[in-house]
Amino acid sequence: MSTVTLGIGELGMVNKPGDVIKTHALGSCVAIVILDPATRSIGMVHIALPESKVHPERAGKLPGYFADTGVPALLQLMQKAGAAANLRKVVVKLTGGANVMDKNNTFNIGKRNVLAIKKGLWGQRMGAVAEDVGGSISRTVTIQVDNGKVQISSPGLEVTTI
Repeated sequence: MSTVTLGIGELGMVNKPGDVIKTHALGSCVAIVILDPATRSIGMVHIALPESKVHPERAGKLPGYFADTGVPALLQLMQKAGAAANLRKVVVKLTGGANVMDKNNTFNIGKRNVLAIKKGLWGQRMGAVAEDVGGSISRTVTIQVDNGKVQISSPGLEVTTI
């Protein structure tokens, strides 16, 4: 049993009973969660920005930092580990993409992240079956292999599940 905690731009996967994968403080960042029911594997990436063209060097070292490189990197990680062999049978969920620091909507990073992620998923003929995105709250996401539930917690709010 282990807990994998992802930071900004990191990606990971768990697949043993009792394992947990989580990430903290998603503001404009977005967590993509992919669950493979066939192998009971769960992958996650913590996306910070929509497009890698703003920093190609960082994308090479930390592909999960950007939506356009993070989506394929997560799928590749899962497929390399024997999960997600059939992309049509995985379950995708999204969380984050809030507007927490841009009161004038100048940059809309959260919204742009969500749209870039959906574009990347659509390119793989995939889509999210559930999401908790937008708004103005920070989110922490936790998933346990044993039940596969995506639990979302935010300061001062009850824990929700998608």
